[in-house]
Amino acid sequence: MSADEPVIETQGLVKMFGKFKALDGLDLSVAKGEVHGFLGPNGAGKSTTIRVLLGLLKANGGTARLLGGDPWSDVVELHKRLAYVPGDVALWPSMSGGEAIDLLGSLRGGLDDARRAELVERFELDPTKRGRQYSKGNRQKVAIVAALASNVELLILDEPTSGLDPLMENVFQEVLGEAKDRGTTVLLSSHILSEVETLADRLSIIRAGKIVETGTLASMRGKARTTVHATMTRIPVATDLAGLHDVQLDGNKLAATVDANGIGDAMALLTPYGLEALTVAPPSLESLFLRLYENDADAVGTR
Repeated sequence: MSADEPVIETQGLVKMFGKFKALDGLDLSVAKGEVHGFLGPNGAGKSTTIRVLLGLLKANGGTARLLGGDPWSDVVELHKRLAYVPGDVALWPSMSGGEAIDLLGSLRGGLDDARRAELVERFELDPTKRGRQYSKGNRQKVAIVAALASNVELLILDEPTSGLDPLMENVFQEVLGEAKDRGTTVLLSSHILSEVETLADRLSIIRAGKIVETGTLASMRGKARTTVHATMTRIPVATDLAGLHDVQLDGNKLAATVDANGIGDAMALLTPYGLEALTVAPPSLESLFLRLYENDADAVGTR
């Protein structure tokens, strides 16, 4: 693949399950070296997209390219260059965690032994235990260590921290940042929006099998409203607050939203009422996500 070619690119991707259209013309592009967040609720098509990219499902229409190859016909060669961590890891019951890590690494062209040892320590993983002895969180750790200790070009992570406690989630964020610094490309599907907010360079939001929003968090925030909370010495009349949206007055306390380019006007509007306290919060990823899905029946379905 050329230096400027996307590591992942789908155009008009369609996947049917009987009469149900799980993917409905999905366009997704992931640039080399970026962490790309992939968001959507159950039923939106995230896992179906990932299975097509991994060559586990064959698309019914459109095109998909992965590391310059076809994920369906070039699946064996491509899997030597990528690592996948699902949200529910199954391990060989009689194989130790360390043996599982080494086996998975051998399928991907080997492991960085020093990094492997460091990751085992940082994730507080006992590699001598058998697969049947591990909790869900420890099974996730085995897969994460195996993926991040491999010298792969692409990480595909589908709810990778499912089952991890908050401390281990923080470790995961640290080591994924280090992988990005090494030039690894990451497709990260996660229900933990703060995780995506922290790690992702760009994100794509999927709804009913289509990408409905793609861009940086900053660019998406520019299209959404900012939240304003104010405590005033004088109580305004609601009709005097034109320019503010979703206004809620509780005595001298106000909560409202304002368009991204209208914050200055909002401050000018509120200042005459004597501001005692003021909080201005840019839209979170969660609020952007909910805005896209608000009152949307299409968000419900079979994943």
